[in-house]
Amino acid sequence: MRFLKQRRTGVIILGVLSLVAGLATGRDIFFNIAYLLGLLLILSLAWAWSSINWAHLSRVTRTRRTQVGRPLEERFTIRNTSRLPKLWIEIRDYSTLPAHFTSKVVNGLGSRASFTWRTGTICQLRGRYRLGPIQLNTSDPFGLFPMKRELTPTTNVVVYPMTVDIHQFALPIGVLPGGDALRRRTHYVTTNASGVRDYAPGDSFSRIHWASTARRERLIVKEFELDPLADIWIVADMAIFSHVAASQERVASTAPAKTGELPAWLRWQEEEYKLPDSTEEYTVTIAASLAQFFLRSDRAVGLLAYGQSHEIIQPDRGERQINRILETLAVLRAGGQVAVEDVLDAESQLFPRGTTVIMVTPSNHEEMATTVRQLGKRGLRIVSVLIDPESFGGLFSSAPIAEMLRASGIITYLIRAGDDLTVALSSGKMKTRFHSIS
Repeated sequence: MRFLKQRRTGVIILGVLSLVAGLATGRDIFFNIAYLLGLLLILSLAWAWSSINWAHLSRVTRTRRTQVGRPLEERFTIRNTSRLPKLWIEIRDYSTLPAHFTSKVVNGLGSRASFTWRTGTICQLRGRYRLGPIQLNTSDPFGLFPMKRELTPTTNVVVYPMTVDIHQFALPIGVLPGGDALRRRTHYVTTNASGVRDYAPGDSFSRIHWASTARRERLIVKEFELDPLADIWIVADMAIFSHVAASQERVASTAPAKTGELPAWLRWQEEEYKLPDSTEEYTVTIAASLAQFFLRSDRAVGLLAYGQSHEIIQPDRGERQINRILETLAVLRAGGQVAVEDVLDAESQLFPRGTTVIMVTPSNHEEMATTVRQLGKRGLRIVSVLIDPESFGGLFSSAPIAEMLRASGIITYLIRAGDDLTVALSSGKMKTRFHSIS
């Protein structure tokens, strides 16, 4: 850009000197050179202005919600709306999505022509990212007037955390096989019909009770109650002092060998996605996978986490609930200042008697075992998923606290770095059975 400005300045100086020489000597050649250079500047400016202003760029994003390990696809179309051809035009994208390379240089865009290209990026990191803004750069054929144009409209894309398929998950055996009975009305159609009422606009025809309708000669619909299954709360420990990440030396030593001469930004596309060696990412992935597993089983699932903000999602069922939980986990970071045992104690009023609480944490505080035992005495059913920080390069192991919890009759999973989460979380045979805590 600086070189192009120097070139334009040189042409202007040469034109001025030619005009001065023509006025001083009266020779026509100097006037002709001055006129030629002036005309060149005018035509170049007009060409560059039309190239940057008579161009239309469209950007179509296939979806604004994707997931780690899945592609984000976009289609770009640049159209020349003028009669003058464009020798080149650069489309520079300033999106914040990692490894999303969409910038391009289009050469030889003819009169009224268009050019389309597609990009596909395998999302590597969860979070909320910005798509755009875009800057268009072009110039005239002589490179005298570089032009740029800012396209400021932006949109956001949310990358959900990675989830793994869980085939079965061990839960405590409650007093009743199905859990505590919940006498609450619901708009879902369940197997528990509790009564009838008059039809209201919006009620599904499948809820109409035809026998009562015929007897009363007006539309009567059935009312339902929730299934007698206890709510499930997933508590994700996002305290900043609980989490560790593997050192760069360890990551480099365990990384797969490089193949070929591909650059780093292309190699990862050929390899299977691997969860980063970080207790934070393991915690989020396990919480998301458990929520997906239980919601697919038509259980009511809630989420509690103290990260950079306090996140509380009340238990609910359905596709909207899993989207709500995944969107929350996508932006949740280990920035909290409250230990998981204090979170459980502070928010204990959220858990009615009979609730199943699944705690996902890399913490190894002995106070956590005391808090869990106290919650068990109040009629809550606790499952602990411990992520061993020592396997990620931490100084202490979660194995002792896992033995303490198992000795108290708490179902405990111990996850280490590099474990296959599908296998580790789908294990139905635990080392200890759950015993009622009196």
